[in-house]
Amino acid sequence: MNWRVYYSVNYGDSRLGCDEMEEDVTIYEMGPRDGLQNEKKLIATQDKIRLVDAITDCGFTKVEVTSFVSPKWVPQMSDAAEVLEGIDRNKDVTYAALTPNIKGFNRALSAQATEVAIFAAATEGFSQANINCSIEASLARFAPVLKAAREHGILVRGCVSCVTDCPYDGEVDPASVVRVAKALTNMGCYEISLADTIGSGTPDQVAKMLDAVLNELPADRLAGHFHDTNGRALENIAVSLEKGLRVFDASVGGLGGCPYAPGATGNVATEAVVDMVENMGYETGLNLEKLSQVAIFAQSLVQTNELF
Repeated sequence: MNWRVYYSVNYGDSRLGCDEMEEDVTIYEMGPRDGLQNEKKLIATQDKIRLVDAITDCGFTKVEVTSFVSPKWVPQMSDAAEVLEGIDRNKDVTYAALTPNIKGFNRALSAQATEVAIFAAATEGFSQANINCSIEASLARFAPVLKAAREHGILVRGCVSCVTDCPYDGEVDPASVVRVAKALTNMGCYEISLADTIGSGTPDQVAKMLDAVLNELPADRLAGHFHDTNGRALENIAVSLEKGLRVFDASVGGLGGCPYAPGATGNVATEAVVDMVENMGYETGLNLEKLSQVAIFAQSLVQTNELF
């Protein structure tokens, strides 16, 4: 269903075309990391740097640049330090890196990441497949990262994977999402990104999950991360907006997907999210024309690796 039709039927048109709306929506750009991590053909470090710089030029304030993970498991991210060290930094932009353990955090710190992210799962099946340990063990593994981050004044963002469905365990109980989201918050994460990792969540599922989480955590501590596998990411974002969320992860050009989530073929495209929320009356501070050109460049990297 078209997002405009869905929103109109379910929530009315009060926000569409509302000139007096002054609320902002923040788009957390994930393309350089989540968009490229699963590509088998190695992309040149200089092209990754160009992509981050082009994204920054669109007006983003939050960019997840890379991840400090084992090159054995994610070879595409083996040049993480070089990318972070090579970008043309803007003092108003947060340049984040995924750091699954203290070793990764120390490498990110040396490369001057300004924020780090940790990922837990709402299901045991995905936790084992993604990081080879139980949910409880993953949280214990993150504790040193949070401690070191506090000592160095680095913000930590948490993500909960598989918030509606899991490729291994099936439909997810919202209570499981609440439990992990609260644990990450209590450990010190300033924001929790709730991820529909395989892109099979429906608006009803998302609403039910958010209602459960919002009973324990405020909307301004949450973000939405939706894959568009079944073409419903924009509808799920519309529902999340209605529930009070104002931060959403997206990947320029719709690139990416988790290598441990079968069927998760792509994140929701940043340019589509920007177009939707701005048409609903929200402000993103992003230049959609520039963003559309960056999307073409990003897609060229994974199609032919040719520069534009």
